[in-house]
Amino acid sequence: MAFRFRNGAAAPLDQELRNMLHHVSLGVADIERAARFYDAVLGALGYVRVWEDLSPGDDDQAVGYGLPGGGDKLAIELRGAGARAPGPGFHLAFAAPSRDAVAAFHAAALQHGGRSNGAAGLRPDYGPDYYAAFVVDADGHHIEAVINRAL
Repeated sequence: MAFRFRNGAAAPLDQELRNMLHHVSLGVADIERAARFYDAVLGALGYVRVWEDLSPGDDDQAVGYGLPGGGDKLAIELRGAGARAPGPGFHLAFAAPSRDAVAAFHAAALQHGGRSNGAAGLRPDYGPDYYAAFVVDADGHHIEAVINRAL
């Protein structure tokens, strides 16, 4: 038995359940600006657009991101001027393949309109090998890239 992602890609049940979350969606005020930002920051981590619905004038425009050939794990969805980031305490952490990728994520965020909330580096309060960078996108979403393993 396999579950299907929104783009139709199949994932075995045991893989889906190991991941806990199926996908997360973030509302954005400007889909084109947000897509440029997430193309860059997620691209630095090896993630790509796996689907898009960008019909001009359509109120339901969205872009999905995930691993190449897989389904979406993050979707950004146009919510217009009414888009609001979740309140204090919410942030989204993306798995990074390397410390260099964490640094590239941070640099890409700053180059594409994001604000630093903590440069790439070790975070010993979270663990001896916890290496992360924190940024805030133009819509106020707090996001992180992290690798948590010994070199």
